[in-house]
Amino acid sequence: MILAFALAAAVLFGSGAYLLLKRDLIRMVAGIMLISQCAVVTIIAAALSRGGAAIAVAPGDAVSDPLPQALALTALVIGLATVALLLALVHRAVVVFRTAEQDELAATEAEHEAGLERQRQADREETETHPDETHPGETHPDDIRPEDERRAGRERGR
Repeated sequence: MILAFALAAAVLFGSGAYLLLKRDLIRMVAGIMLISQCAVVTIIAAALSRGGAAIAVAPGDAVSDPLPQALALTALVIGLATVALLLALVHRAVVVFRTAEQDELAATEAEHEAGLERQRQADREETETHPDETHPGETHPDDIRPEDERRAGRERGR
């Protein structure tokens, strides 16, 4: 019987590790879920013993240990919460980037970073060529009067 649990845990862990190596986010979440279930199977297999219920037994009878069962239940709840969070994150990534492939996500992020760097460089060049000019809506630090600072502070406090 313990050999069956060991084989089941090995298959679950192997399948989960294989899915974690895939480049698709959904498959990665499935791999994490399988490894979580492997942990539950391992906890249950480690606690296999013959005995009566741990509640209201006669003195001297063999009793099963309730701790592994509680640990298995806790592992199930934590695994479910982890999978729910990961699925929500994957859903958001798919909605924003319109893909669940890691390579495409990395390429999109690299393009976004390159665009931001070009924008920063353009802003730096603009301020180097015109250092005293302010953009519309901005004020130069020398133009701020003390009463304006107090008024701004009161408005922020509202």
